[in-house]
Amino acid sequence: MRTFLKLVVCAVMAVQSATARSGSFPKYNRLNMNDTAILLIDHQVGLQALVKDFDTVSFQNNVLALASIAKELKLPVVITASVPEGPNGPLMPEILKMFPDVAVVSRHGEVNAWDDPKFRAAVKKTGRNQLIMAGIVTDVCIVFPALSAIEEGYQVFAAVDASGTFNEVVRYAAWDRMSQSGVQLMNWFSILCELTRDWRIHGQVMTDIILKHLPEYKNTMITFNQKQSTEHSD
Repeated sequence: MRTFLKLVVCAVMAVQSATARSGSFPKYNRLNMNDTAILLIDHQVGLQALVKDFDTVSFQNNVLALASIAKELKLPVVITASVPEGPNGPLMPEILKMFPDVAVVSRHGEVNAWDDPKFRAAVKKTGRNQLIMAGIVTDVCIVFPALSAIEEGYQVFAAVDASGTFNEVVRYAAWDRMSQSGVQLMNWFSILCELTRDWRIHGQVMTDIILKHLPEYKNTMITFNQKQSTEHSD
């Protein structure tokens, strides 16, 4: 696996080097809250057993953090499941509870969600051009619709820490395939920060999500607040 990872790193460095020599750099397409939709693909309880590149607790936390971003920022959400009555199992109950009014697109054959007319129609109905995708498994359920959406002119962002697969080798291969095709790779925290942009405007929402889903940063915020309280009391 280490050899493969080295090859991936070398390939990325080669692309970056060639880009630097040509003087051509990708445009910075910032996430725009008014043009973004979040697509949650196949976060099903049966499929979660396949996720081995993240531990179970961390992965579920990441998925729910991304879902919380959509809910708290009132972003359009498209949810789909592959044969939920079969071995893949139903969607994570936390997601269903979070979005009770979102009609789940159930697929009964299409591996690539983008091949399902109902899924494409739901995406189109959002009216958004920037699509944040996450799901199980990364190399199939995210890569396939991500590349399909890129072909149709959408800007696609893959939430890599809310997407899981069999192992790290498969994960890095999937990331490489997507990034080479123009999909931007992000984690839920960077998605939150880029969408909100300014603590002065969205500080409460950001704080609520971070305190719940990023305990390391939570400790930093608690320390800061205690320091502020001490200074004001003096």
